[in-house]
Amino acid sequence: MPNFLVQGQHALNGEIAISGSKNAALPIIAACLLTKEPCILNNVPDISDVHTMLSILESIGAKVAFKNHQVFVEAKDISGTSISHEQVGKLRASILVMGPLLGRAGEVQMAFPGGCVLGKRSVHAHTHALKSLGAEIVDDEAKLHLKVGKPKGARVIMAEASVTATENAIMMAVLAEGSTEIRWAAMEPHVQDLCNFLNKMGAKITGIGSHTLQIEGVSELSGANHAVTSDYLETGTLALAGVLTKGNLTLTNCHPEDLDSFWQKLEEVGASFELSENKVIIRPVKELRSVEKLRTAVYPGFATDLQAPFAVLLTQADGESKIYETLFEGRLNYLYELQRMGAEIDMLSPDQALIHGPTKLRGVPIASCDIRAGAAMVLAALIAEGETEISNINYIDRGYEMLDEKLRSLGAKIERRGA
Repeated sequence: MPNFLVQGQHALNGEIAISGSKNAALPIIAACLLTKEPCILNNVPDISDVHTMLSILESIGAKVAFKNHQVFVEAKDISGTSISHEQVGKLRASILVMGPLLGRAGEVQMAFPGGCVLGKRSVHAHTHALKSLGAEIVDDEAKLHLKVGKPKGARVIMAEASVTATENAIMMAVLAEGSTEIRWAAMEPHVQDLCNFLNKMGAKITGIGSHTLQIEGVSELSGANHAVTSDYLETGTLALAGVLTKGNLTLTNCHPEDLDSFWQKLEEVGASFELSENKVIIRPVKELRSVEKLRTAVYPGFATDLQAPFAVLLTQADGESKIYETLFEGRLNYLYELQRMGAEIDMLSPDQALIHGPTKLRGVPIASCDIRAGAAMVLAALIAEGETEISNINYIDRGYEMLDEKLRSLGAKIERRGA
């Protein structure tokens, strides 16, 4: 299995372009199933999760191609509505084909999704929303098997502000008969990007960027060209890398306005940065301050996917900082790896921790336990004394495009070892 070897304590300097958003690309690729016409997507990150999603579409009859960050999908003929257990096991976001297949073909069968293991992460929010639009659950014990005659517009009250459940509901509703209102919809930038893509295809969605969406169903959708939005999570992660290593770093091809809560916290710790329309500039500071509370929340609150990388920063801040993870179970498990590196952390409960800083981190063998924890391990290794070996980097490759290559271009000493 491949791993990273990182020699710490080298400042990151220079300029790097942010990749397209994985969390936007995956539902947009799934949405291509809603039309028989070709769709062309640009700025798509070249990561394993994207390749897995394309293979799922190909397995049910779609023609796909991927080259130079451009994806081509033509789902003129859908040859099946059953997704293999092997494919589903690789990617939790495989669940995003449920809405499109129900909207286009009236049926979907798949095993329960895999991907990162973050607590229970049930599918109830998905089935609840899809049932509201007329879907019938044939089986939800051995597998997920849903059918629908013709989706009917309805008032859908989401069981929770789940991103992927909201996206499934949107994709089923755009071809439903009549009007749909989705209340307590997730409003993350990637949800907005999906809605914008669907509207290019001829959907009628309003309320984009709010917790209430209005959708007028249409009889069919056309193909469309679309550039996937930039990855605000990569923007935040690399900004933290710049602050941690005390470098002069410029991030381009990004949308800083997607990260308002993040910048507020970064300002609170005393980081020096400058934001413009498509650019972030990070400047070095000598000392960082602790924060009283870092609490994750649904968007536009502090993103759970940036909680782990930010915790690494807090190990270098003067004082005590408390972390509250409110969205996913088991998402603080990576803190045990930071403790092995020398971080002083009190685990108060499975979802709360107290970080004492600043502490020197030392290089030891550590492992990624999910995509964002993997990024946190890389950040910790960048500032640790000595060499850090990071295993399970397949998680990192699922969410970050060529992270090691980008960091090397900025001055990091990071090598990929193994097949």
